Amino acid sequence: MMTNTVLITGANRGLGLEFAKQYAQDSWHVLACGRTPSLVLRQLAEAHDNIELFDLDVGDFAAIDLLAARLHPRAIDVLICNAGVYPPSHFGTVDYDAWAHAFKINCMATLKMAEAFAPHISRSQQRKLVTITSKMGSIDDNTSGSEYIYRTSKTALNMVMKSLSIDLKPYGIAVATLHPGWVRTDMGGPHGLIDPPESVSGLRRVIANLEIGTSGRFIAYDGQEIAW
Repeated sequence: MMTNTVLITGANRGLGLEFAKQYAQDSWHVLACGRTPSLVLRQLAEAHDNIELFDLDVGDFAAIDLLAARLHPRAIDVLICNAGVYPPSHFGTVDYDAWAHAFKINCMATLKMAEAFAPHISRSQQRKLVTITSKMGSIDDNTSGSEYIYRTSKTALNMVMKSLSIDLKPYGIAVATLHPGWVRTDMGGPHGLIDPPESVSGLRRVIANLEIGTSGRFIAYDGQEIAW
């Protein structure tokens, strides 16, 4: 029986770390990527011989290409683009340099990952590409305004994923845009409604059920479809 492989960006903490933990516990081969592997991620890898650690700053597109070349010709069943940033931004106080950086990390990097790793995904059994977005990127859901940087970068990411669901369909690659819920993490803050294990368990169920016929959907961790 072949072992499934998952590649996770932003695996140092929060949802990325929880993804690595849960997939490793289920005997997947985990390729865990972060700018510099954190102590807790290194400890997790020491406890599981099916976790490989890779230094990867998704804002460094040359590094993405180098990692893709390093991992050639391995197959990747599921690519989870999880790395992201959340610079607070309100009307009249927007840091425009931070906005440009957030677009690169939250949006452009996912397309770059897809371009670099599509061959690895297409040679796998499951052939799935997902990204972690947010309801804050939903135009339909925006009733409170503000947070211009995060909202716009995630809205742009959602459009990237929609286009990828069309462009990657001929390769048999299924795509999903995933909302993790309001999670108690460093990014989500202490007032979130759920913890990372609950969010990731739900997201993994959504990923497991993803197929080419349902590619291109915007789905929450509880399986509910979200309006764009």
